[in-house]
Amino acid sequence: MSTAQSTYDDILVLMKELFISQKETDLKIKETDRQIQATDKQIQEMVREAKATSKEVKAVTTSVGRLGNRLGEFVEEAVRPAAVRLFQQCGIDVHEVQQNISVKRDGEALEIDLLVVNDLDTVAIECKSNLSIDDINEHLERLAKIKRMIPRYKAHRILGAVAGMVIPDNVAAYAIKKGLYVIAQNGGHLDLANPAVFVPKTW
Repeated sequence: MSTAQSTYDDILVLMKELFISQKETDLKIKETDRQIQATDKQIQEMVREAKATSKEVKAVTTSVGRLGNRLGEFVEEAVRPAAVRLFQQCGIDVHEVQQNISVKRDGEALEIDLLVVNDLDTVAIECKSNLSIDDINEHLERLAKIKRMIPRYKAHRILGAVAGMVIPDNVAAYAIKKGLYVIAQNGGHLDLANPAVFVPKTW
């Protein structure tokens, strides 16, 4: 076989190998592209599921929030008639009980669940289904605003109280230490959890 023929045969073999290699590469590229498309579909499905889950979480959160509000309203309705009896027992003659007070003045806002009022005293009551220390701290800030936000009570002695369906012992102790009345469930009725020697803080 001549050298030229040998070189020609070698080139044919190389071209054949190159062609086979190119086909294999094309197949690998197509397979990779298929895998990318499949992965992309999986990612899109995961995104759709995440969005659906997010909507479900938002719906549950909204429902829980509404339930919490309803429980808070239930506590208010239970405390309102009991407040008259409880504070009269403490020597505070109750003339009126106001519910859901909302005040806006000079760019500030103030919301109070219940106000127990007479000619000299005003007791602001915060009602929660499950009372926490944060609720107490927020109420203390609220109490400090009352005379400024509601000037008609400027000459009154402002007192504070908290009420709850569930009040952990440490939360009740904290509220009492801060000078607040604590209205809690005692059997089938509401009662003050404060000791007999309790002296309330005034604002």
